Amino acid sequence: MDIPFLSLKALNKPYTAELEKAFHHFLNRGFYMLSDSVRQFESEFAAFCSAPFCVGVANGLDALELIMQSMELEKGAEVIVPANTYYASILSVLNVGLTPVLVEPDPHTFLLDPANAEKAITGKTAAILAVNLYGKMCDYDALGTLARKYNLKLITDAAQSHGARYKCSTDCPGADAIAYSFYPTKNLGALSDAGAVVTHHEALAQAVRARRNYGSEVRYQFDHLGKNSRLSELQAAFLSIKLRYLDAETERRRELAARYLSGIRNEQIILPPAETTHEDAWHLFVVRTPDREKLKAYLQGHGIGFDVHYPVPPHRQKALAAFNHLSLPVTEEIHRTVLSLPLNGTLSDRDADRIITTLNQYA
Repeated sequence: MDIPFLSLKALNKPYTAELEKAFHHFLNRGFYMLSDSVRQFESEFAAFCSAPFCVGVANGLDALELIMQSMELEKGAEVIVPANTYYASILSVLNVGLTPVLVEPDPHTFLLDPANAEKAITGKTAAILAVNLYGKMCDYDALGTLARKYNLKLITDAAQSHGARYKCSTDCPGADAIAYSFYPTKNLGALSDAGAVVTHHEALAQAVRARRNYGSEVRYQFDHLGKNSRLSELQAAFLSIKLRYLDAETERRRELAARYLSGIRNEQIILPPAETTHEDAWHLFVVRTPDREKLKAYLQGHGIGFDVHYPVPPHRQKALAAFNHLSLPVTEEIHRTVLSLPLNGTLSDRDADRIITTLNQYA
């Protein structure tokens, strides 16, 4: 592809010298697990998220699972989840013995619809899992009100929203805990799997910290049934470096998104909502089109990369056969028509303009 959807090599190239220096420091220091680099990144990322506590873990899926385990929700209790999400959001609920209840998203934002969430609440509901899909914050005023009204836990899957803002804050107000992924393709990406839990609740942070290390707070003493989910010292060091540049990366993504939103003019291309352009983190720029296969072939023929997030809705996945019977037309329409355009800090204005022109000539 002349313009790739995403090149991780190009994305990390500006940080090469600093990453190499951090690697040599890590290698020579000889402390490889849960030491100074992890503690430093946890402190830095908590401050970045406007929260007092951050616990580094092995990946985003573990972050979600450790949150729900540490909340000690009753086995089998229901967790409301947007049907339009990545498979891992739902998998996390199932993996800890809880029951996901899938609800249709807002058709405009693609995010969890508070009205639909409230309709799904029953006497068995214990929590709401909001997902900041594509880098856009959910409606936390409404979701927080809902959680308080029904005495529910509010959990956020923020795997795609590093640097996003909600009413000028990087916090997700009202959320009891927030799960982050630092998978290499994320806006703040490690060079391997990594994740974190962010929270305002000290007891919850302490419980997650113990459970990430087999359930141990004191060496060789185990108070919980935990898991091995520790953030690597090396990845923590890398993340501290890249965190310093995240605001600039996010601003560049916002500039490119605004360029797309103002430049793409084709009735066959449905643009994402623009109301919060300068608050969204723009992890992805997702358009919709009636004939996705035709548009894919067209872009490929013009040397422009793309991806699909996501081609098959979770409730139609083979692994979630128990949910295959559900009729979720809004979710199914979204998954049938979405396509992601290149958008990241390595994309030049010239490349963005070429993408715009190519899309405007699509018929």
